[in-house]
Amino acid sequence: MNADTLKNTVLNALDDLKARDVTVMDVSDRTSVTDYMVLASGTSNRHVRSLVDEVTRQAKAAGARTGGVEGGEVSDWLLVDLGDVVVHVMTPATREFYDLERLWRDAPTLGAAGGD
Repeated sequence: MNADTLKNTVLNALDDLKARDVTVMDVSDRTSVTDYMVLASGTSNRHVRSLVDEVTRQAKAAGARTGGVEGGEVSDWLLVDLGDVVVHVMTPATREFYDLERLWRDAPTLGAAGGD
């Protein structure tokens, strides 16, 4: 599965469960670790977990390899390693505190999606 197809699978999964403030950053020319970083917010720890579970489920169903999920069972920040796409799902307060968008500010943003 190519990186663009995988990215779209991730975005569909996040949209299905109403992730908020979804941002996609193309980091392919800034790191060899991944091509895209996707950031999304969940409304609660439970919502964060549900979003990650859905991303993982849809990625596996599409034939992607899943490298695992980092973060605790009840966490305000979970990371899904899909190889070409790394997904960070956080509560809004955690996302604001760590401000990954600022850390990767020179990476092209491919657009934002998701409801408020």
